Amino acid sequence: MQHIIKGALLATTCAVTVGCGDNWLEQDPLSFYEPTKTYTTEAGLEAALAKCDQSYKEMLMDGNGNVLPIASVYFMTDIGLYAKTDAGGGIMDDFANKITPTSGMASGGDSNAMMRFWDQSWNGIKYANTVLSYVDRVTGLDDSIKNIYKGRAYFHRAYKYYNLVLLFGDVPLVTKIIDSPKQDYKSTSKDAIFQMLVHDLEFAVQHVPSQQEMSTFGTPNQEACMQLLIKCYLTVGEFAKAEAMATDLINNHGLKLMTETFGTFVHSGNEKTWKVTDNVMWDLFRGENIPIAANKETILPILNYDDQNFTQYLTMRALGVHWSNGDIMAPDGTGSPTYNYSRKDGNYRDTLDWLRVLGRGIGCFRTSYHYNKTMWYYDGVEDTTDLRHNRMVGNWVEMEDLKYNKPSSPFYGKHMQLYATEDYVNNEGKTIVSKGQLLCKDTIRSWYPIPLYKMYILDQSAEENLNANQFNGATKGTTCSNGNMYLFRLAETYLLRAEARFYQNNTTGAAEDVNAIRSRAKAQKLFTTVTIGNIADERARELYMEEWRQPELVRMSWCLARSKQPDEWGNTYDINTWDKQDGTDKSGGSYWYQRCIHYSLFNRGQITSKVNLNYQVDKHNLFWPIPNSAITANTGATLRQNYGYDGYDESVQMFTNWEDAVKDEGGSN
Repeated sequence: MQHIIKGALLATTCAVTVGCGDNWLEQDPLSFYEPTKTYTTEAGLEAALAKCDQSYKEMLMDGNGNVLPIASVYFMTDIGLYAKTDAGGGIMDDFANKITPTSGMASGGDSNAMMRFWDQSWNGIKYANTVLSYVDRVTGLDDSIKNIYKGRAYFHRAYKYYNLVLLFGDVPLVTKIIDSPKQDYKSTSKDAIFQMLVHDLEFAVQHVPSQQEMSTFGTPNQEACMQLLIKCYLTVGEFAKAEAMATDLINNHGLKLMTETFGTFVHSGNEKTWKVTDNVMWDLFRGENIPIAANKETILPILNYDDQNFTQYLTMRALGVHWSNGDIMAPDGTGSPTYNYSRKDGNYRDTLDWLRVLGRGIGCFRTSYHYNKTMWYYDGVEDTTDLRHNRMVGNWVEMEDLKYNKPSSPFYGKHMQLYATEDYVNNEGKTIVSKGQLLCKDTIRSWYPIPLYKMYILDQSAEENLNANQFNGATKGTTCSNGNMYLFRLAETYLLRAEARFYQNNTTGAAEDVNAIRSRAKAQKLFTTVTIGNIADERARELYMEEWRQPELVRMSWCLARSKQPDEWGNTYDINTWDKQDGTDKSGGSYWYQRCIHYSLFNRGQITSKVNLNYQVDKHNLFWPIPNSAITANTGATLRQNYGYDGYDESVQMFTNWEDAVKDEGGSN
């Protein structure tokens, strides 16, 4: 029987029950079958690949209404912050001092999403390795079919390792299901692992069919393999190969950027409160439209239907601003002028139905000032026509667009305001509110704009219940599920090619690719040349809550160090030191670190909100720590801890080429 070992390295290595302690094991659904019988049939291979497909979703959404796992790869970045201030910041405000191999990486609480990436990565790698270990034992399959299975398994394993390495650095390399428990793994360098990913994905691109040749959607296709290979080419410094493959993918695979409205138009939740004018960016991010044939931009979707193990995806709760609470005061300082009422409430007005438009946000994650403001300004002028930042069509909502909706408030129906515009004096002549006074007690959690086109999901369960006063996101699967997501789409391909060209010093060609994305979005400014900062900003505008932001910034940091190209401030990075620095000062570090301290609140001193917060990142937080639970479980050898964390020891040996690591595994393949 197979088992998943939660929170430990053995999550991918224990394929039999012999020698595994039950106190830290959890049975896997497929473990009730003998592997040598189950996986030596094509149905068994398909079952394992289905688990791989499911694992995309399990890594990014888990039904958690407080912190979506995907938000965890935005907490320590240039465009976002942990904002749950009633938790006192928890571990999430001061990463520099609170994230250690034991503290902050344990399961439970809001921090468990970090540990989740470790556990779920190994779980997905296990299922991919199951296919690779058993496919050649399946009788009756010709080599071409076996190679398709291998290619898809390589893709799944590469996707997990891509993000695992860019989050956790040097990790063990596990490529097969072994015949007996193994607890003497050594770490393998991130360079070596990426060389293996390139090798595997080149095979996958050759053997996995194009989506145009497939009757099903949602399973890895050739185009997805190409997209991931482009990213890996960039990571290992093969910039010309990355550019050529991106060009092939853009030109020769039936894909195109969507430039006109298409598919099903979904309104805003309540058009009388907030009207959305049908536009291509809105249509692109409605789950109903993500997997349809008319959407030529989709490379690979994450399907989230009832029959696809539907998982709640509560974007509007976890990411949405906490607007319905007592922290937002009326302009005269009186009580809370907002609340989230149901349609059965006697005070309900369909023109002030912000609950169904925005959801009942609790502001666990908030976007940075850079994402909210400065990223949309050029030469001091705000770009209001960019569809990704456009209030007129309804895609973007500022807090000042909302209206107070509590009937007892004298400001009922008037627009919200952050500062008092005049003095308010009570009957005793005492000034209650002074002109210019801040009217929000917690601007971290309760006052920031909403990229509605990315966050809005019809809450079907709440919509069916007139008494509901919690609209949270995808709570129910349907035939055309609104909980679908993108894993890859073509817009990112253009931005990856822009990077490849930039690293080769072709800033004009890079600008053309960035402009393709900006033109589709109807942005005002087009570039004649670009910096890496322009590309990173465009990724933020276009791929918010799609890309894994921290891993991608780590990859870009690595690419800058390889290419020796400067960042937007003129800094250059050394390939030998970019990932081996610590400290919270303004100099040095990686590109990831520089963007964090330039564009977000990190390392700027104490911030007073409802509680005192001290948002800090250290240069070594570039990588998360290897969990201590994995290190102690690997009793036969020492795993390398990442630089800057307790337990780091440069003398600990690791494999520096992947072939040696594979030989060391033993077992069957």
